[in-house]
Amino acid sequence: MRPMKRVLFLCTGNYYRSRYAEELFNHLARAEQLAWRASSRGAAERGSPDNVGPMSVFADDRLRASGIVPEGAARFPQPCSLADFDDADLVIALKETEHRPLVERRFPEVADRVTYWHVDDIDFAHPSVALAMIDDHIRALVSALRSSVRASGRSPAQT
Repeated sequence: MRPMKRVLFLCTGNYYRSRYAEELFNHLARAEQLAWRASSRGAAERGSPDNVGPMSVFADDRLRASGIVPEGAARFPQPCSLADFDDADLVIALKETEHRPLVERRFPEVADRVTYWHVDDIDFAHPSVALAMIDDHIRALVSALRSSVRASGRSPAQT
């Protein structure tokens, strides 16, 4: 059996969008028996002093309302390191205009590996809108990975 593949989700402080994406992806990938696991980190060197607790209450509440108990709810935000990129098969940053400059400045040697989505932070999009966008992106990603598995003729756990 091949080792688990890794997707890394990046947002600015690893508190809200990337944490939600990580938890939702892991829940759906596990349900689909995909051999993929997500982690998340902050593209900035440190998180915002305005962030209270380990994870955004908006992300936590929406996950729980969907019947998902966040596995990493007690983990405090973590900044990204080059090793995180090395461990990832796929890297997705949640907002291109916000995160591309951070990634290019901090990690120029791997910046070309990042796929960018366009999900605004809480100061530009209400959580109900932003988290719904992440839901759509994650479900499309899981569907694409599932289709890739079917096309390869392997079981989901072998991909």
